[in-house]
Amino acid sequence: MNIVLLEPEIALNTGNIGRTCVAAGARLHLIEPLGFHLSEKEIRRAGMDYWQQLEVTRYADFAEFQAKHPGIRLYMATTKAQKAYTEVSYNPDAYIMFGKESAGIPEELLVENAENCIRIPMCGDIRSLNLANSVAIVLYEALRQNHFSGMNTKGSLHRLHWDGE
Repeated sequence: MNIVLLEPEIALNTGNIGRTCVAAGARLHLIEPLGFHLSEKEIRRAGMDYWQQLEVTRYADFAEFQAKHPGIRLYMATTKAQKAYTEVSYNPDAYIMFGKESAGIPEELLVENAENCIRIPMCGDIRSLNLANSVAIVLYEALRQNHFSGMNTKGSLHRLHWDGE
């Protein structure tokens, strides 16, 4: 799986998303400009010691990202989409893009990719969810559709045992 952040602005969100990507076995793609430096302590704090395990690639702009990934199907998460994130089928190497916290993905890109736009349903007049939460919701749906391939799906207790173990 691939998570693509278009011009993320908040270091803590990106750190949390990086940690989620490590836990999910996903790659993180960061499209500049970034609203922070990757060396900021907020990224390290949110990503904890997992940041070193993260497969992350940076791009100067969206055009560079497209040039390096020709022909991919890029899902675009937006509050403006007509279909829910659960209404599409994600392949094991899906690319899912999220826009910057203050403005999302530019509408010009959304219109050009209307068939790949997805949304998380929400109640009322809520503008949007937190970026890190949105990434986790959509990413784990994509992983579920792929049967959590390669992931630990059973937990174990530290001191005790589950019935039947």
